[in-house]
Amino acid sequence: MAQIGFYHLLRLPLEQALPRLLDKAVTAGMRAVVMAGSTERVEHLNALLWTYAEDSWLPHGSRADGEPAHQPVWLTECDENPNGATVLVLCDGVVPATLAGFSRCLDLFDGTDEQAVAAARGRWKEWKEAGHELVYYQQTERGGWEEKART
Repeated sequence: MAQIGFYHLLRLPLEQALPRLLDKAVTAGMRAVVMAGSTERVEHLNALLWTYAEDSWLPHGSRADGEPAHQPVWLTECDENPNGATVLVLCDGVVPATLAGFSRCLDLFDGTDEQAVAAARGRWKEWKEAGHELVYYQQTERGGWEEKART
């Protein structure tokens, strides 16, 4: 069973929180798949990860780049794991068909969008019933994360 972290974005948008979380995973030697809601969103995130900070570089790729085995972070709108990742990051409320093969899942959702919050609550309930370990993190004033609940 995967450990699923729900990341309630309140202060910083996904575009600022995602690179920080991915950087931590890559620094720890993990590989990640980022699953977004559309091809356009993947292209947006791809451009973002090249430019999010002047003094930082986060190696990543997508279907447009190819060679997933060489990419520590793989961006996709598909339910896939072509780079052998152990971390799955979900954006835009996407739900994978399975969490098999992933030890961790990060579900990032916009806390200022009532529909996104309601959908995240539904995913929490569904994954709790499936027996996954769940952790709820709320974004702090400074953009960090505070654990608020665990099952």
